[in-house]
Amino acid sequence: MRRREFIAGLGGAVAWPLAARAQAGMPVIGRLSLSTPEEGAKYLPAFRKGLSETGYVEGRNVAVEYRWANNDAGRLPELAAELVRRRVAVITTGGVQAALAAQAETKTIPVVFLVGVNPSQTGLVAGLNRPGGNITGFTALSNETLPKRLGLLHELVPRSTHFGALVDPGADRQSLEAAAAVIGRPIDMVEADSAREIETAFAQLVQKGADALLVGAGVIFLNRRVQITSLALYHRLPAIYFDRSFPEAGGLMSYGTDLLGMNHQVGIYTGRILKGEKPSDLPVQQPTKFEFVINLQTARLLRIEVPQTLLAFADEVIE
Repeated sequence: MRRREFIAGLGGAVAWPLAARAQAGMPVIGRLSLSTPEEGAKYLPAFRKGLSETGYVEGRNVAVEYRWANNDAGRLPELAAELVRRRVAVITTGGVQAALAAQAETKTIPVVFLVGVNPSQTGLVAGLNRPGGNITGFTALSNETLPKRLGLLHELVPRSTHFGALVDPGADRQSLEAAAAVIGRPIDMVEADSAREIETAFAQLVQKGADALLVGAGVIFLNRRVQITSLALYHRLPAIYFDRSFPEAGGLMSYGTDLLGMNHQVGIYTGRILKGEKPSDLPVQQPTKFEFVINLQTARLLRIEVPQTLLAFADEVIE
């Protein structure tokens, strides 16, 4: 058995004792994610910190059951159903697919999501200020930052004539096309939602003549960031990403929200709901902070001179 499968299995193995403790008075939180245990672990301290600020400490007065889909979206409905059958007190979700899976399984258990899209456009909530129903949460508004990201990429490589975009199947194509029209460049979009499809997508973009790349938001891309940044460097494609973990892994630059901070806020909302607040009374929160990160080492490898205007705008420059 592979290590990843063992970790996932271990999560299920410890679920029954946690549920038994919850019956004795300890509430149980269900945490549903498209991600892997290894990838999801880096966000857990921020989530737990938010919980602790509302008076809940995992293992002391609240239990958490983890369900990881290991990048297989087809497993999400089954995992969501497991959490509903366990009668957890709250479900937290990472990614729009996980949020939709939880929403489809329960109309009574509170759900707190973290998604990259506008949740009112996907049917998750009735509105941002008044979400309605049993679900609320946080949006990174990754689609809304598409024009900004594409503009930054154009400023870095103004001589690029043909942009490419690596997107997931749920991407907002219209927003991306509109952003490309503003800078007057054609853009080819290629979808991928697995490691194999990512390899194929890069080959297609290169064949189409793309000479600069935007990587759309998506949990699968976040989990495969080493593969993606390596392929971008191999094909000598200057690229911009949606999260700082990409330039930290060798990508060129990123512009997006602070995902650790948002996971912290998810923990706070979860604790407030455990204390009795209703999801319908908690507005969906939008990001207030965006980070721009440049990796100068990668720029040198690509023989790109970063303009001083971009260096001055950056929140962090990786030397």
